[in-house]
Amino acid sequence: MRSDQRRSITVRAPGKINVYFRVGALQDDGYHEVASLYQAVSLFEEVTATESDAFSLRFGGPIDTAGLPTDDTNLAIRAAKLLAAHTGYQGGVDLTVLKRVPIAGGMGGGSADAAATLLACDELWCTGVGRSGLAALAAELGADVPFALEGGTAVGTGRGDELSQALAKGTFHWVLALSDGGLSTPEVYNMLDRHRDDHANELGEQPEYVKVETAVLQAVRVGDAESLADSMHNDLQAAALRLAPELTKLLELGESRGALAGIVSGSGPTVAFLVESAQEASELKSVLSRAGVSALTVTGPVHGARVIEG
Repeated sequence: MRSDQRRSITVRAPGKINVYFRVGALQDDGYHEVASLYQAVSLFEEVTATESDAFSLRFGGPIDTAGLPTDDTNLAIRAAKLLAAHTGYQGGVDLTVLKRVPIAGGMGGGSADAAATLLACDELWCTGVGRSGLAALAAELGADVPFALEGGTAVGTGRGDELSQALAKGTFHWVLALSDGGLSTPEVYNMLDRHRDDHANELGEQPEYVKVETAVLQAVRVGDAESLADSMHNDLQAAALRLAPELTKLLELGESRGALAGIVSGSGPTVAFLVESAQEASELKSVLSRAGVSALTVTGPVHGARVIEG
């Protein structure tokens, strides 16, 4: 390497689907306990970290990133600065993010960027924090960041950041239906809280603590797509559908044309359709495309953040 060439590390980290998501009652601190089953899927963000004296961030890839901040409010910059502060590293980093995960789509793209940044900077700076140390930092950045670092299939509890790996067998095939606009996660939670308040008589008191049901864990353990389809659930889905009513027709279209089941991923608006095979995934993607819906086929589970170059 010539002396004028700066060293770089590239890390790939996955987006995720929430195949199960329960939300506990609103607590005094304004947060909810959640119980989620995450699955990392084969739609990856790539972050290249290059030696620099200062911190900078730029974007590339097929996603329109015009509205994304590149300052200290971006999760990737926050991740890099958190690691520098934690280790006493005095330099900076140039970050280039190749975006493929939809923005504000409920698939954890920003969290994948942060996880990839932590791993890339730890390698680039030779700070030696390692995966367990990075996981602790990841939890400081947001609920989905530790999972993007870990990947696979995992149960998330607490705020979603207390992870335990779930046994998963085989490969699940998904078709992702993408929306032009995003949904704000706080707005979706606020809509859920309002709905629960308005219908408290019918719904009853919400539990403070929630858990992932045994049926969904058993379905991924044996690799049974039909059982998983029967047990998928998202407490945020009704709220997302109220904020984006067009998603109801999208769910009906996918489920009437071969999907075992459809679910709004996280706070949406990405809709994930579970299908039986790669061929059925391809066929449903074609149906959605003909209906003017942008769609992708992915599989899961896949690994978490990994160095791919450098």
